[in-house]
Amino acid sequence: MYNLLKGKKGIIFGALNEHSIAWKVAERAHEEGAEFVLTNAPIAMRMGEIKALAEKTGSQVIPADATSMDDLNNLVEKSMEILGGKIDFVLHSIGMSVNVRKGIHYTNSNYDFTQKGADVSALSFHKTMNVLYNKNAMNEWGSIVALTYMAAQRVFPDYNDMADNKAYLESIARSFGYFFGRDHKVRVNTISQSPTPTTAGSGVKGFDGFISYADKMSPLGNATALECADYTISLFSDLTKKVTLQNLFHDGGFSNMGVSDAVMSKFTEE
Repeated sequence: MYNLLKGKKGIIFGALNEHSIAWKVAERAHEEGAEFVLTNAPIAMRMGEIKALAEKTGSQVIPADATSMDDLNNLVEKSMEILGGKIDFVLHSIGMSVNVRKGIHYTNSNYDFTQKGADVSALSFHKTMNVLYNKNAMNEWGSIVALTYMAAQRVFPDYNDMADNKAYLESIARSFGYFFGRDHKVRVNTISQSPTPTTAGSGVKGFDGFISYADKMSPLGNATALECADYTISLFSDLTKKVTLQNLFHDGGFSNMGVSDAVMSKFTEE
């Protein structure tokens, strides 16, 4: 390990189980010398195994509904008490679509579900930064990262309204990131990760086939959850102090591909 986060303090949202990218980020942040608080919604905590991660990393867990300003204010205040000062890094790894969960097609959306999904998946990022910004809770040259997917830019039919949520999330990162950078020297970025077999991702129709397709399209293959965690750690570190307002593709090259030989071979007659 490299001690890239030695002395740094953070908050990690969204670790559910060992398949979660947030879980891998927490493990890697601990290995790199960071201290942090883990948080997730109370219902997710009942479903997941976050207490085991807390024990492994010597962390405390603060339940918080990321759509609730009261919960977020409490989370940030208690985190600073526990960690003994301001925050150096935050990971937002939250996404949910009720329409996807209930198998409702994009063209026939339940709009109450749509609004709930947007609040959880995107607006929660704005609310989190609102609290951090207005409490002046981040150290200068701190780093805030949210996880996204390139369905924000291109059509993936079964990704449903999560595509809209990710587009909104990325816009929030740029817009709020400007003010956070100007006023507090804090950087804000999103990582557009390869399709990854997490609990959230596996809820998308045809996900296994899609992972295989992306792997064949990408010259380096799909990026794993652990590799995404490594990339996230680099963005939390001081090695990327001037990287902000970026949507950073971490996908083995998929985002710049038109077609690959492996995919073409499926459609070419011998």
